[in-house]
Amino acid sequence: MKRRTIIILAIVMGISFISLLVMQFGYVEEIVTTRRVHFEESVERALNSVSHNMEVIETAQYMEDKFSGMTAVADSVLEQNDSILQQTERNIHIGQDKQTRRQAPDLDKALITRHSNRAISADSTLLKRYVYNQNLMDSLILLMLYSANDRPLQDRIDFGRLDQNIRYELANHAIELDYHFAVYNSNGKLIYKCSDYAEDDGSQKFSQSLFKYDPVDQQGVLTVVFPDARKHMFRSLGFMIPSIVFTLILLLTFIITMILVFRQKKLSEVKNDFINNMTHEFKTPISSISLAAQMLGDESVPKTPKMLKRLVDTINDETKRLRFQVEKVLQLSMYENQKANLNMVELNVNELIIGIVKTFTLKVEKNGGKIVPHLNAQDSVILADEMHITNVIFNLMDNAVKYKREDSQLELTVSTKNDSKYLYIKIRDNGIGIKKENLKKIFEKFYRVGTGNRHDIKGFGLGLAYVKKIVTDHKGTVSAESDFGIGTTFTIKLPLLYS
Repeated sequence: MKRRTIIILAIVMGISFISLLVMQFGYVEEIVTTRRVHFEESVERALNSVSHNMEVIETAQYMEDKFSGMTAVADSVLEQNDSILQQTERNIHIGQDKQTRRQAPDLDKALITRHSNRAISADSTLLKRYVYNQNLMDSLILLMLYSANDRPLQDRIDFGRLDQNIRYELANHAIELDYHFAVYNSNGKLIYKCSDYAEDDGSQKFSQSLFKYDPVDQQGVLTVVFPDARKHMFRSLGFMIPSIVFTLILLLTFIITMILVFRQKKLSEVKNDFINNMTHEFKTPISSISLAAQMLGDESVPKTPKMLKRLVDTINDETKRLRFQVEKVLQLSMYENQKANLNMVELNVNELIIGIVKTFTLKVEKNGGKIVPHLNAQDSVILADEMHITNVIFNLMDNAVKYKREDSQLELTVSTKNDSKYLYIKIRDNGIGIKKENLKKIFEKFYRVGTGNRHDIKGFGLGLAYVKKIVTDHKGTVSAESDFGIGTTFTIKLPLLYS
């Protein structure tokens, strides 16, 4: 599958998953908004009922307290309205024409509306009772208007009954939540608050006027807060949580799958390029070995000791070079398997480096440089895989040749030293160096430092990653120090065998 096709599919799937998540979060937001509006409306209706109930309770209480003295007051009022009663009796009779009814007092109109003409005409006592009771109530209301509002707000409210009233009305509107309340006067002064009420605790707050038809200075404000209002609004969203969780899991799975696909695609491309490059690299040593073998078999070529030594050295050098290229292929295979099979043996690193330097000298000298060993380690015996440790040192030395400066002769130094527990191998060059921002990433797989205008340096960013992995598998560490434009030093630290 082409890379462009994979990218298009990834974009389409990504947009689909993101759109699905956006839609789900949109549904959640809409549900929460609807539930919040319903909750607020229900609370407002409940508190409005509470306000009305408090006025009814105050009226009933006042009537209970004052009713005993109201009969005398009503009699006095009734005497004052005796002329109205007499006029009403004269105007009410069967068959009275419409013009007479229009001229009757307002009280007569109200009575005719509420009772049939026949019933009122048949029993004038009913009319007297109606007028008596109406004037009694009117007098009671007038007394309430003039005397009830003179009391302080805290004396007009039974706060225990108010609490019960709030609880009842909230339950009546299907709100079963804990609440706290407080009462303020019209000037904002606190009159009462329950023990758990807090001014600014972040809870949702509702306010309702008390005695709103009284004069402004006699009115009150009821404030109710709900600490668990948010939980109440989100309580019905439980069915959406599994859907969102599964969508997120699918999105995460898709992202991981895409990462693995692109990583596999990149590794496959690296592998193909690597094989193509190695095919070319194999041709040179094979041709050299083939040529040396032909010369050995050609009887016309004189077989002097010097010639034989030269041919044997060529075959050995090219064989080592061929072996080194084969090991690079094994490195790529190791990264695919993510596991290195180490053949651990007792290894003298000083002796190993002497052989490596001897083989590598030709390449360094061919590039106009020199290699200098400083094998100062008194104890250089470690437990290691000879092939992989050899490749590690070869890789670091090969990098020194690749990244040499054009304006100066290459100087490559390989040194060893040890303490009581560890062997230290240092490979230092005077090449182009590495910038500090790149130094931390050089051991990452597939990472390559930019080389500016130089395009003759081939590689896939696997060499130093391979070095780090092999050294780590040997329970050691590798580090790098570099000054850009001056050179680089790699330090390998490996545990000694007899530490």
